[in-house]
Amino acid sequence: MRHPTPKWLLPFLLTLPLLAMSAAANAEPIRAPLIGYQEVPAVNTVATGHFNATINPGDQSIDYELSYSGLQATVQQAHIHVAQRSVNGSIVIWLCQTPAGTPPFTDPTHLSPTCPQSGTVTGTITSANVIAGSMTPQQLTAGDLADVIKAIRAGVAYANVHTSVSPGGEIRGQIRALHRDGDDDDRD
Repeated sequence: MRHPTPKWLLPFLLTLPLLAMSAAANAEPIRAPLIGYQEVPAVNTVATGHFNATINPGDQSIDYELSYSGLQATVQQAHIHVAQRSVNGSIVIWLCQTPAGTPPFTDPTHLSPTCPQSGTVTGTITSANVIAGSMTPQQLTAGDLADVIKAIRAGVAYANVHTSVSPGGEIRGQIRALHRDGDDDDRD
């Protein structure tokens, strides 16, 4: 015995893929190749890294992957800072930490993963990961992910990895939104 199919079922099933594609289309990829010569001051190192992330629809979170290798010394920490190219700025998000290190470098939110000496860390950034900027004139407040995303979109945020030999950072890269306003260059 056949059961009648509700008339609304077929249109509903046909629109589901469109809804999924719309959500994926609104996700915004961002990236930064990391090298020593982007640090301030510049660092002569063979180390390299890549920060790849996606600002999720609604700007409520960022999924990220940070990979690096060839660092000259013990990894201490990695962050997102707010500042334009060639300028040091406030830490606003910890990407990884070394709480068991000597000395320990601990994310004040206790949310970031432990840094490997070489390899990849992943995570999801939300407003809970955002700490207040240490430079008062920057007016960066804890929990304000929207302002960090604005800084990323404006090209004034960078990712870097700090080591014991280069405590200010051994590798760095300016974060860029891909294909935003036609800007997907590799000047970093």
